[in-house]
Amino acid sequence: MADDRSYIEANTRERERMRALVEGLDDDALKAPVNEYWTVAGVLGHIAYWDIRVLVLADKIDRGEPWAPGDAEPDGDWLNDSTRPLIHAIPPRDAAEFALRIAEQTDARVAELPLDRLWPHDPDSPINPGRDDHRDEHLDEIEAALRARG
Repeated sequence: MADDRSYIEANTRERERMRALVEGLDDDALKAPVNEYWTVAGVLGHIAYWDIRVLVLADKIDRGEPWAPGDAEPDGDWLNDSTRPLIHAIPPRDAAEFALRIAEQTDARVAELPLDRLWPHDPDSPINPGRDDHRDEHLDEIEAALRARG
């Protein structure tokens, strides 16, 4: 477990799954609702937001800064709710392509970070290098919504 970086392969799998999905969707599908709050493009933008958070926190490692209480992931849905209008203001194709670019950057970044600064090796770390779980959850939601749409 000391040098376990199996998250790299899992991140790649879900990133490539997202790429195949985005490349296969037309603009109408990107505008389709996933639920009462989010469109397909909005969910992809949401994934990008949380990947960007990892990139910002990774910069703290580069600067040699310790974790601060404010670095912890906030409780509740308020943050997702507050970002939704901004994310949905981005043209759907731009949001989808941006999500892919950010996923690539995030995956490359977490692959090079020191394990001793990442969760679970550092239980105080706000960085979970396994981006695959979050992507998988939301890609499943997108795929289910698109299937239901026909």
